[in-house]
Amino acid sequence: MNDQSLLFDLPGPKALRRERIGNVIGVILLVALGAWVIAALAAKDQFTAARWAPFLTASAWTDYLLPGLWATLRAAAVALVAAFVFGVAFGLGRLADARLVRWLSTVVVEFFRAVPVLVLMLFFYFMFSQVSFVPASSAAFWGVVTALTLYNGSVVAELVRSGIHSLPSGQREAALAIGLTPTRSRRLIELPQALVAMMPAMISQLIVALKDTALGYIITYSELLAAGSLLGSAKANLIPSLIVTAAIFVVLNFGMSWLAQRLADRLSRRTSEEMTTVTGIATAADVADIPAPTTPQQPR
Repeated sequence: MNDQSLLFDLPGPKALRRERIGNVIGVILLVALGAWVIAALAAKDQFTAARWAPFLTASAWTDYLLPGLWATLRAAAVALVAAFVFGVAFGLGRLADARLVRWLSTVVVEFFRAVPVLVLMLFFYFMFSQVSFVPASSAAFWGVVTALTLYNGSVVAELVRSGIHSLPSGQREAALAIGLTPTRSRRLIELPQALVAMMPAMISQLIVALKDTALGYIITYSELLAAGSLLGSAKANLIPSLIVTAAIFVVLNFGMSWLAQRLADRLSRRTSEEMTTVTGIATAADVADIPAPTTPQQPR
């Protein structure tokens, strides 16, 4: 019996047949919907050569798409690093022994998880526009970065807390037994394992953060979606420009997912290797090579 059979009954032949039929029907409906969309766009002359010719010119990329792509990657990179640091700090804060630290961390995390990202962007954009230490030209950038950091960092904090709670209690007990404090146990023993265990969920959240940079269009941040819209308005090919922009986002998301998954697999293998090569612990093969002790003969 595997782990899945403990959670639900395995489907029988009839259920498998119904699933296959449902999958086939779903694929047919998706293909039909795609064909209808393509036909509707073709009827509006959206696939003519004149609509797509601007993408063969250098100006479409150097003046619009590439600067927008760079703005998206720059905001996403800063926000992702800051969100990771924020999430680890407040995730550990929610597990702190001090009641005040634990309460403050919980309030901060729950508040920023509940506020929509767009509301945060608007608030920080107008706030940075009114202060003197942020240049007016950078207010939109820092509004996007701050909003993405606080929202996604709060989600990462909850993932860190859940990951540490999901570890076996023996990990913490063993760390305390060798003299580590609860704080050092969480930081040195439990946190690395929790990050590896929650890596798939963190990957999904990082991809969400990358896509949410498109909301910066509302506060006049010149990211990829804004650049694609400007290109479509300038060249009178809005639909093709949005299609190309969406394709770039898909490539970015798949690339980030692939790289993050490779990192997660590498960390998982490294952790398992370190656990199986502990110095001073004999393996079964080592024990088998040790000759059995002989009974000493009694002197006559």
